[in-house]
Amino acid sequence: MGSTSERRAVSNIEAMATLSEYLELALDKGGHLVMVRSQSGTSSLYLGDVSASDDELKKCGSIQNELADAILASTQSGFNELTVNGGAYRFVRTFTQVGNKGAVVFASV
Repeated sequence: MGSTSERRAVSNIEAMATLSEYLELALDKGGHLVMVRSQSGTSSLYLGDVSASDDELKKCGSIQNELADAILASTQSGFNELTVNGGAYRFVRTFTQVGNKGAVVFASV
């Protein structure tokens, strides 16, 4: 694992482009996007209904924690509205627990 000075900076544009890609997947599947951070340097991304059991969440990818941090820094808890590459996204960012870990939920509105 590199030091903080060795990690590359993640731009707001890269963070929002990544978020929009996964929000599109969530819209296509009719579920929520759930991000669970791990200590291994990556955050796992899941799709599904957070009101159902954790077993029903389907893993759809993983991203580096630096990118996850940039996504969180570029959004806020509660209602968000953003435009990325001509696409408009409206979603609510909330928190939940998946297993024994905290998770961030992005739910389209």
